[in-house]
Amino acid sequence: MALPPADPSSAALVTGASSGIGAEIARRLAERGHGVVLVARREDRLRELANELADRYGVRAEALAADLETQSGRDAMANALEALGLEIEILVNNAGFGDSGHVHNAEREKLVRMVRLNCEAVTDLQARYVPAMVGRRRGAVINVASMAAFQPIPATATYAASKAFVLSLSEATSEELAATGVGVTAVCPGPVKTEFGAVANVEASEQSVPEAFWTPVERVAAEAVSGAENGKRVVVPGGFLNRVGSLAGQHAPRAVALPFMRRLWERST
Repeated sequence: MALPPADPSSAALVTGASSGIGAEIARRLAERGHGVVLVARREDRLRELANELADRYGVRAEALAADLETQSGRDAMANALEALGLEIEILVNNAGFGDSGHVHNAEREKLVRMVRLNCEAVTDLQARYVPAMVGRRRGAVINVASMAAFQPIPATATYAASKAFVLSLSEATSEELAATGVGVTAVCPGPVKTEFGAVANVEASEQSVPEAFWTPVERVAAEAVSGAENGKRVVVPGGFLNRVGSLAGQHAPRAVALPFMRRLWERST
């Protein structure tokens, strides 16, 4: 299964497209000739990116401001998208945010909002757009998870759990759709220098991460799109150390990994 061919009547829906990984994935898809529908809250940034992609690559690029945390926001986005008359043949679920700190000191509503966006919105958008892809027997889903998906992480427990959900959902859905012509790829980046750290309150933690673990956002996007193009189920962008880290997260005994991760995050936050 590969990315479907570019077609004027279809588009890639990219959430969280106003900056960072989402914006770069939109660029890589437009570069391949795909029209894009850019979704995020910040309409000014979306329109700026849409104009850039249309001018540079000659593709149709639409900007839709939407709050994907809520059912009403997702319904409004879907209605606006229907009015554009475009079939969604590529879905990029990138919208999400994180937070750090212990659960007993956390802002309850922020944790709930995180799960709504990181988990509920991903599930909803897959369920909305994958059936039509299956009917056409072509399509691709790129779900942006994280290396945090591979292990529970004290001091950022809800975020890591939400990304574990995205990874599990993606892998199982990929198998469900194996004979349909529709592919699902989970992208699990490690540290990337975007606005994520400031929103998640982990800028101090990021400063303690060795440079060798960082991956440029352009490389993350390129490997995400290439992975979907080649039918990969899981992509861990970056170098050898990130791949080792993902394996260690999956296979290290929890009795060893949990105290280590807690000390690491508490020391750096």
